[in-house]
Amino acid sequence: MTTHTEGIAPHGGHLVQRIASDAERQEFLAQAEQLPRVPLDERAFSDLVMIAIGGFSPLIGFLEQSDYEPVVTEMRLANGLPWAIPVTLSVSEEIAAPLQEGSWVRLDDSTGRFVGVLELTQKYRYNKAHEVTNVYRTDETKHPGVKVVYDQGAINLAGPVWLLERDPHPLFPKYQIDPAASRHLFVERGWQTVVGFQTRNPIHRAHEYIQKCALETVDGLFLHPLVGATKSDDIPADVRMRCYEIMMAHYFPQDRVILAINPSAMRYAGPREAIFHALVRKNYGCTHFIVGRDHAGVGDYYGTYDAQHIFDEFAPGELGILPMKFEHAFYCKRTGQMATTKTSPSGPEDRLHLSGTKVREMLRRGELPPPEFSRPEVAAELAKAMHQ
Repeated sequence: MTTHTEGIAPHGGHLVQRIASDAERQEFLAQAEQLPRVPLDERAFSDLVMIAIGGFSPLIGFLEQSDYEPVVTEMRLANGLPWAIPVTLSVSEEIAAPLQEGSWVRLDDSTGRFVGVLELTQKYRYNKAHEVTNVYRTDETKHPGVKVVYDQGAINLAGPVWLLERDPHPLFPKYQIDPAASRHLFVERGWQTVVGFQTRNPIHRAHEYIQKCALETVDGLFLHPLVGATKSDDIPADVRMRCYEIMMAHYFPQDRVILAINPSAMRYAGPREAIFHALVRKNYGCTHFIVGRDHAGVGDYYGTYDAQHIFDEFAPGELGILPMKFEHAFYCKRTGQMATTKTSPSGPEDRLHLSGTKVREMLRRGELPPPEFSRPEVAAELAKAMHQ
């Protein structure tokens, strides 16, 4: 097989790298006490990291108004390139007031540690109601993504950023495979086609089924669970990762699957986030992206397959990554295997569907989900985590 030395082009054609060199870092550290400070919450910090490692290419910083507006209304940057979710740094009036456009700003994490620098090119007001109704298709604060926007400051700070240094992930250092490294791995393995899989939930048989269906048609599978900020009732990242490790050890071909963490925060923006997740995986080197039922959805804000339909709003090739659309999988009693309505002749009475909510209830009661729903080793891991 011939190997491409480069793999698929990143979004916008160039993999962004905004991690300070040693010399730059020393220069920034020397000015640390003089620079005005802006604190980053967990999501803003993960956005800084994603920009710096190229996960959000072509963004080199937080969006200026000229990009922010068309992203909100048209899912495009000012230059016309598709981009589905605004990546902004929103602060209060009090924090924004003394900051001067054209100056440097020190970015601190939630513990007060100096983690990055912003070259402030612009500060601007934005319309929260306009943003949430476009991006989330609702203005209800019950929606976790909408609530974040309404709770954040009224002023956006924009401009290029630098991350001072790339620290190993405190929980999953060996799975911290950033875009430059994942691309290198794919090329090294001779993978020309790679399918990415996004999840914030533990892996169940339905996920395994669609991942393996996809793997039948491509060279490699990039399992890319999200470990940034999620809702408080989502299963914690360390438990989800242990479930993936079990699956990798027992149920997947080692040489055709790579497990890595995605340091992003969840937005729960449904269809828009499906596009966003696909573009991020393109930056990691994926050529294909799995889009299942209610991708990145929450509650009943989005139609079951809205996240698949939104890909049809872009011209073929425009996104530069191919969606692989899957229906909801279930265990089919009639055929004795995992299936979807596309492949199973059974009626509803022969289909075993279990929702994440139902599984969490079973685990709380000390019951293990049936093997048709969850691999026994995974069910045992989830049960153990529930009762720690």
